[in-house]
Amino acid sequence: MATGTGEPTLTVDELAARAGVTVRTVRFYSTRGLLPPPAIGPRRVGRYGADHLSRLALIEELQHQGMTLAAIERYLEQLPPDLSARDLAIHRALVASWAPDTAEDLTRVELEKRAGRALAEPDVDRLVAMGVLVRPEGDGGAYRVDIGLLRLGVELLDVPIAHETILAARTVLLEHTRSAAQEMTRLFRDEVWNPYREREGDPEHVAAMKSLSAHMQPIVVQALVTAFQRSLKEELRSAFTAE
Repeated sequence: MATGTGEPTLTVDELAARAGVTVRTVRFYSTRGLLPPPAIGPRRVGRYGADHLSRLALIEELQHQGMTLAAIERYLEQLPPDLSARDLAIHRALVASWAPDTAEDLTRVELEKRAGRALAEPDVDRLVAMGVLVRPEGDGGAYRVDIGLLRLGVELLDVPIAHETILAARTVLLEHTRSAAQEMTRLFRDEVWNPYREREGDPEHVAAMKSLSAHMQPIVVQALVTAFQRSLKEELRSAFTAE
């Protein structure tokens, strides 16, 4: 079982169950060098940690995006070697953010298996407040779970933040991100699309514009996340640094 400290305490079977893949898949990725080797514990049993889990989730997401294993290898080689499990989880959530749909329907048992821990009702309430999952409409139904956010949400369960604060933070984020999305859409429409409206009847041109729009989305999302991280770091430093 995992302790939540990031120490390599998962067996290969537990790692596969947490990631929602087969043991065979884990071993295959390991032989390709996509996963770092496990720590060797007593009786020479391999033990995996949070970094393995996050990297495995990122690999699965990249494959879900249609990347070949060779392309995934090149992608992972470009990442900084010292990325933490949390950094990888954020990176995976960023990749998943432009996927058509990253949600899955899970039973309560499946949800807790993917979360790697038992979930009390207050835990589920917090995950709902964070937008990680949606409760089933009836008893015994499936939870609609955003897999890209699940691991980050589970980590936040142990952070001493009030339920009301989570709701308030989510409202602030939704309002400002929606405003940013509207401004970016307006900019794209006015500066890119409108100047070429006279060629709107050209099917090839329309297809090119749609392709440009699709390629812009991941770039804009990454730029937004990077800018927000830097701004938040500066604001927190300013707010909590003694004068």
